[in-house]
Amino acid sequence: MDQTEAFLLERPRLVAIASRVLDDHVEAEDVVQQAWLRLHRTDTEIESLPAWLTTVTTRLCLDRLRSRTPVPVADVDLGETVSDPADDVALADTVGVGLQVVLDRLAPRERVAFVLHDSFGFEFATIAAVLDTTPAAARKLASRARAKVAQPRPEDRLADWEVVDAFMAAARNGDFDRLLRLLAPDAAVTADDAAVLMGTPQQIDGADQVATFFDGSAQAALPVFLGDRPGTAWFHRGAAKVVFDFTVADGLVRAITFRAAPDVLSRVVRRDGGEPTSGGRAEG
Repeated sequence: MDQTEAFLLERPRLVAIASRVLDDHVEAEDVVQQAWLRLHRTDTEIESLPAWLTTVTTRLCLDRLRSRTPVPVADVDLGETVSDPADDVALADTVGVGLQVVLDRLAPRERVAFVLHDSFGFEFATIAAVLDTTPAAARKLASRARAKVAQPRPEDRLADWEVVDAFMAAARNGDFDRLLRLLAPDAAVTADDAAVLMGTPQQIDGADQVATFFDGSAQAALPVFLGDRPGTAWFHRGAAKVVFDFTVADGLVRAITFRAAPDVLSRVVRRDGGEPTSGGRAEG
């Protein structure tokens, strides 16, 4: 097998790692492409291509994370930490969208150690090589990150509009798992009579059914305010036709009501600075 074929076999795994570390699939693709270019240019003898690619990709991710941090972060303090439940159930694969805020606030090395170990099962010796530190230090970095993820601060919870926008982004991207993480178990969809006449469902019950309905849909929905509440609306020729009125509590979507009554639509205001739909045509 030549180097190109070997890289292509490793590429999905590398993109998965970079996507989890960076929380940005497009940036992850770019990082993996950079790793390929480095592989193409290197004259170094590579004993294990998967290990080499993992190290290069992760270090490129670490550089990206550091570039996001305007002030240097002291992320190598290895004093007393909570006991390391390395063999407990991993938290990373169950981290909800709200806790992504916590991940974003981790020091870069904490985030890399946590993701590599808890999401992808790398040994601390391997993580230490990536971070150019010791296995004990890598273990403590992951442990400290795990403690922060397990007990997020109250201020780390997403604002209602962030929950709404994350839900709609997951709907457009067909991210069923993320939709489920954003929905309360007993979430429901209802509709007013005008919306039902527009073709919306009258009732959908339960997180699984709601996520199934929205999965891959709502491509034309735009962020709006309905009174002081954040929501979204389906626009046609610049005018809101159906409003998705969200009820959000404790960082989860509890209910969505489709509304199309004229008095409701008249109060819709675009959240991106567009004009109210009753006061002229907004850009759709």
